[in-house]
Amino acid sequence: MNATPEDASLIAQRLHLATGFHASERDWIVDRLAALGSRLRSYRDDEIDLEISLKDREGVEQRVILQCWISRGHRLHLVATSSQRGLPAALNEVRDELIRQVGETKTRTEPRSNRALRSVPAPPEIG
Repeated sequence: MNATPEDASLIAQRLHLATGFHASERDWIVDRLAALGSRLRSYRDDEIDLEISLKDREGVEQRVILQCWISRGHRLHLVATSSQRGLPAALNEVRDELIRQVGETKTRTEPRSNRALRSVPAPPEIG
């Protein structure tokens, strides 16, 4: 996935590192999640909050959780999880899953998915 510096900047601004990650890992995590930025660009920066956490680091039940809150009319909460043993693979998995969820959310809210917004009344006949 190709990510631009603007994508990484968006992630860096909105990402909160929760339990399990060290501050020194922040840049590496932002680089891994940067491709998510292109999906989130259609929202204003202040509409997005991201949080990533890691439970049981390098343990048998290691779990990475990436949460996204989008405030647009109502507060939407998206969650992606991974139990991959390798941290890079787990970050890729949660990134890809959140990209998929954001894409589905956009599809559900666009007019083409809503018959009432999509239907255009016939113009009145003149004459």
